[in-house]
Amino acid sequence: MITLIDRQLVGNFFRAYAICLTSMLTLYIVVDLFTNLDDFTGKGRGFKQILLDISTFYSYRVLQIFDHLCEAILLLAAMFTITWMQRCNEQVPLLAAGVSTGRIVAPVLFSAFAMLGLSILNQEIFVPLVAEKLVCQKEDPNGLGPMAVRGSYETNGIHIEGDKASRTNRDVTNLRVTIPESLAGNLIHITARQAIFHPEPEGGRGGKWELLQTNPAEIEGFDRESKLLEPVDIGHYFLQVREVTFAKLTQDPAWYTLESTPRIYQELHRNDATKMAGMAVLFHSRLTRPVLGMILVIMGLGVILGDQSRNMFISMGICLGLCGLFFISIQVFQMLGNANILAPALAAWLPILLFGPLSCVLFDAVQT
Repeated sequence: MITLIDRQLVGNFFRAYAICLTSMLTLYIVVDLFTNLDDFTGKGRGFKQILLDISTFYSYRVLQIFDHLCEAILLLAAMFTITWMQRCNEQVPLLAAGVSTGRIVAPVLFSAFAMLGLSILNQEIFVPLVAEKLVCQKEDPNGLGPMAVRGSYETNGIHIEGDKASRTNRDVTNLRVTIPESLAGNLIHITARQAIFHPEPEGGRGGKWELLQTNPAEIEGFDRESKLLEPVDIGHYFLQVREVTFAKLTQDPAWYTLESTPRIYQELHRNDATKMAGMAVLFHSRLTRPVLGMILVIMGLGVILGDQSRNMFISMGICLGLCGLFFISIQVFQMLGNANILAPALAAWLPILLFGPLSCVLFDAVQT
């Protein structure tokens, strides 16, 4: 049965959540903006263009900032809700009436767990939708400038690399293609002054690279009937690819951090995928993240409610210190997993094994 005090606590929690969310996002953006202001004001841009670039950059970045801070915001909101209740002496009459502490804070816990769903929704849907914008630099928030190109291999051994790329036309300058002997009979090197990527129609996998002004202009020793490399004219070819698309060549090394969990799972289970420890650690961390969020809130409330006679500011300080240790431990375990010192699954699940029992002990010790 939902009582008046339950509705009041839920309302107080969401007000505290809104305040903490606004404050922390604003503080993060202001500090980051003034730290990197030179990146926005460079190249002689006008004041109006600078404001437009700043608003464009942070309008997408706010989703990523929230993804980093969502657990801390949850803890602060729950902590402020309970400490405000204690400050107003609302807990003592309820305890005197026979209501347990666990029942009193139940609305706060359920509200916090419900808001974890918002962080998961943001992580799995909203951040992947704007992933292309999130990799843009501050000096080019719209991604219209030249992009770095990273070499990559096709599953058949063809290596492709280049100098610079343009997202607007999906073209690469000085694209270099190396075809191994197993496909051509002898090693073939092709350099195209310009290469334009044409994706497969209807969203199919792979596509074709249109190689223009190639060197050499005519390629000898290669089967002209092969569908892999189709000659069009002298110095003009089409190269069929399945893996090394424009997105593959220009993607950030940590691209998977902005993708959804099912996408990471698919990448890890591809037969030709490079088994990256960082990707495996991130996948398991995504699975443990909701549980860790719950543990963080329970542990924080257990510290605040553990000693009713203790000054609430001291309790909040102890809570923040313990939670700081919580986040540091998670980062250390993930670093060990990324370095292949710990197994990826162990690196992600160790914080639960360590802090899960601690949170239960702290919350069970609350005086009821």
